[in-house]
Amino acid sequence: MTIEMTALPSGLRVITDTVKEVDSVALGVWVDVGTRHEDIKDNGVAHMVEHMMFKGTPTRTTTEIVEQLEEVGGNVNAYTGREVTAYHVHLLKEDMPLAIDIMADIIQHSHMPEEEIERERGVIIQEIGMNNDAPDELVFDYYQEIAYPGQTLGAPILGNPDIISAMKRDVMMDYVHRFYSPRRLVVSAAGHVDHESFANQVSALFTDLPPDISFEPKGADYQGGERREEKDLEQSHLLIGFQGISRGDPDIFAAVALATILGGGMSSRLFQEIREKRGLVYSIFTFHTSYQDDGQFAVYAGTSPEHLPELVPVTCDEILKFAGTVTEKELSRAKAQMKANLLMGRESMMGRANQQAKHLIHFGDVLDIQEKIGKIDALTTADVSRMAHKIFAGTPTVAALGPLSLLESYDEIRRRLRN
Repeated sequence: MTIEMTALPSGLRVITDTVKEVDSVALGVWVDVGTRHEDIKDNGVAHMVEHMMFKGTPTRTTTEIVEQLEEVGGNVNAYTGREVTAYHVHLLKEDMPLAIDIMADIIQHSHMPEEEIERERGVIIQEIGMNNDAPDELVFDYYQEIAYPGQTLGAPILGNPDIISAMKRDVMMDYVHRFYSPRRLVVSAAGHVDHESFANQVSALFTDLPPDISFEPKGADYQGGERREEKDLEQSHLLIGFQGISRGDPDIFAAVALATILGGGMSSRLFQEIREKRGLVYSIFTFHTSYQDDGQFAVYAGTSPEHLPELVPVTCDEILKFAGTVTEKELSRAKAQMKANLLMGRESMMGRANQQAKHLIHFGDVLDIQEKIGKIDALTTADVSRMAHKIFAGTPTVAALGPLSLLESYDEIRRRLRN
C-alpha cells in the first residue's frame, strides 16, 4: 500500500493509493468547487453542471459515455457538495485507460447541447421534488438556510426550481470555465494502479483546461435563528444546533468526539436516554460538519408530535450537563468508533480515492492515517469538555417540520440552553 502524489506543471494534482491485492481501480476527478462558490442568483448551477458533464462531447454522445463504461462492468457516478464536486468510476484494472480517457473528455469537452439542458431541467426539478417529499431530508435544508441566511453556504445544493427552470447554457459554461481549472482539479485513483503510468496518462490527456482564476468564496457568516414549517405529517422532524469549527481547527477531533459521545451511536447519551429509556423517538443522532472556515454541530430527532413537550427539555438538559460529565469510558468508546470509521472507510477502493482526493483539496498534502489516529489517541476528557463549553455557548439554530403545535418557541428553547 503506497500513496503517491504528483503535481503536474499545469498545477493539476494526481494522487494514487496503490493496493496490488485487488483487481479493480476506483478513479475520478475531484474539483475544489461547490454550491458555496455560486452566485446566489444562480443557485443550483454547481449541481446542474455536474449533471450536464455527462451529456455529450464532440466525440461521444450521452449514451456512449455511459455505455462505454458499463460495457466493461464499470460503475460511474458523481456528486455535488457545498465545497467539492466529484466525478468517479470503479472498474477492473485493465480498463483504467478507458476510464481516464472518458473522464478527461467530459471534464474538458462537455458541450451541453440545448436539447439536453431542457431534458435535464425536468430531471433536476423532479429530484428537488423528491427531496421536498422527504421531510427528514428537507429539514436539513431549512437548518442550513437559517444558519447561513442569504449566503450560498446556506443555499440548497439542488437549487431552486425557478432558477433551474430559467438557467441559461452560458451560465453553466461560464461556471466551468471559471472553476474547472488545473489548480482546482485532483485526479485520484485507488486500487491496482501504478502511479507513474497513471500520472503520465493524466498528463497526456488533461491538456485543454481553462486558465486558473483567483477566487475565494465569501466567508461564512453564521447567524442562527429558527425556521419552522407546519405540515400534515405523521412525525415531527427537529434539528437543534450550534456553530461548530472549521476542518483546519486543531480541535477538530474533539468536536467529532463530542458528537460521537452525545449522539453518535446506540450507546450514545441521547440514544440511551431519549430512545431506550423514554421511547420518545425512533431516530436521534448528532453530527459535526466542517467547512473551510466554519462548521455545524447539531442534534436531529424524528418523533411523534405528542412527544415534543418532553423531547425538547430532555435534549436541552443532556446538552447542558454534557461538558462537566465526560467520562474516560465514553471517550475510549468514541475514540474506537472514530478510528474504526477512518480505517474501515479505506476497505473500499472508492472510499480511498474519495478520502485522499478531498484531503488533498482541503489540506494541500497527502493523507497520513497514522497521524490522524495519533491525534485521536491524544484526546482527553478535558479537550472534549472544553469543546462542549465552546460550541454550546453559541447562538442556537432550530429547524422544524411537521405537526408543530406542541413545539415550544425558539426563545424558550434558547432559554433552556442557557440555564
